[in-house]
Amino acid sequence: MPRKRFAIELGYAADLHGEDMTKAAVRAVRDAVSRICLCGIVEICGRDRFQGVYVHADVAVPDPEAVDRDAVLSCIPIGETSLSVVSGGMSVPGIEVPCFAPGVSNIVAACAALTVSIEMDMADEGTEISEKQACGCAAKAE
Repeated sequence: MPRKRFAIELGYAADLHGEDMTKAAVRAVRDAVSRICLCGIVEICGRDRFQGVYVHADVAVPDPEAVDRDAVLSCIPIGETSLSVVSGGMSVPGIEVPCFAPGVSNIVAACAALTVSIEMDMADEGTEISEKQACGCAAKAE
């Protein structure tokens, strides 16, 4: 069955001491999760148990291979989940705090984008689905 995007939310976070890519990625996903209320899935789409809901996380960190994917996916509380981790984010000089992470001084930042999609099924049959990616509003594009 086809899926349609319902919401996209962004999150940002950092690990200030330790250069821990997983910690920064988990915090960025939690930041995105904390900003989104998906009441429309229940109230408009009638998905009382979030059935047919899919959440894909795109996460960017300086060292993608160092990310514990299971730890990041465990932060997404609903739906069927998937994850892409790519090179990005930021690493900037910070300070070494030996009691937190001896020999480590960089701050690492992560960016996350959560895309929530819903499966279109028989219950949604009466809804006309547009293939367009634009809203058609009168706002000027810059």
